[in-house]
Amino acid sequence: MHDAFGRRINYVRLSVTDRCNLRCTYCMAEDMQFMPRRDLLTFDEIERLALHLVGRGVKRIRLTGGEPLVRKGIVDLVSRLTNLREHGLDEVTLTTNGTLLPELADNLAAAGIRRINVSLDTLDPARFAELTRRDEFDKVMRGIDAARSAGLAVRINTVAMRGVNDGELPALLAWCGERGFDLAMIEAMPLGDVSVDRKSTHLDLTEVRKLLQERFTLSPSIHRTGGPARYFDVAETGTRIGFITPLSDNFCSGCNRIRIAATGTVYGCLGHDQKVELREILRAEGPGTLDDALDRLLAGKPLRHDFDIDRAEPALTRHMSATGG
Repeated sequence: MHDAFGRRINYVRLSVTDRCNLRCTYCMAEDMQFMPRRDLLTFDEIERLALHLVGRGVKRIRLTGGEPLVRKGIVDLVSRLTNLREHGLDEVTLTTNGTLLPELADNLAAAGIRRINVSLDTLDPARFAELTRRDEFDKVMRGIDAARSAGLAVRINTVAMRGVNDGELPALLAWCGERGFDLAMIEAMPLGDVSVDRKSTHLDLTEVRKLLQERFTLSPSIHRTGGPARYFDVAETGTRIGFITPLSDNFCSGCNRIRIAATGTVYGCLGHDQKVELREILRAEGPGTLDDALDRLLAGKPLRHDFDIDRAEPALTRHMSATGG
């Protein structure tokens, strides 16, 4: 699959639910209205769609949410999707908040997951409870330990926020290094109405990199995962740190992905509402129509997002959890 700008699309972020058992202040409102379960794609429909996408050249699928592990039967879906390796898929990964990993890490590894991203913005239990509106820090720590014990490669994802967690970012990198985890720093994106003042908490990751270089030796890395992170090797730890900079250093020219919401809505860009609907096609029509819809999406995929942290309103009213992470 190629878009109108010649970019090859071989990576899909596939949401299995918009629900989450946390309420991170920069991501969700406290009282979220979630989609009825009947509107979500079934596992059979997800498997059929994934097989079709692999046939169109998709090499990586990342399962997202909301929180993907809250979807009942998720391990079965993982097993179905990892079986698509015989059709040309390279890997299935997932992003999780870690709360359910104590129960599921071993099963996910057995089902074919090899690496995961765990969202963790602080090592302070009190700050964690404030940020997520839930007191689940200890469970996340146990989940990370369970993932490591299961043999999963772990990357920690951290949203860097001024006046919130900026003072502990060097300690977080050191903590990851002690455990052999890579770390990705992320600039918060202005999606959906939330309780946080995104402008006042926005932290340019150029500043973060300078801060970290006062303590660590960072060298540009050739490591790539298919996503937007730009990695640096950390000499003192032997691990890597990635920077995801949608606001301070736009990376859209190399975009290789589309996002599929849990309802079968496919977005060409996180920062635009350009989309096609696949659920009814999957339920009523044939694969040729799937191709027609995907081709329409690719033809209209925007060149780049236009996120602007200085705007009074969010770029889109749609929350990240409704888009697919």
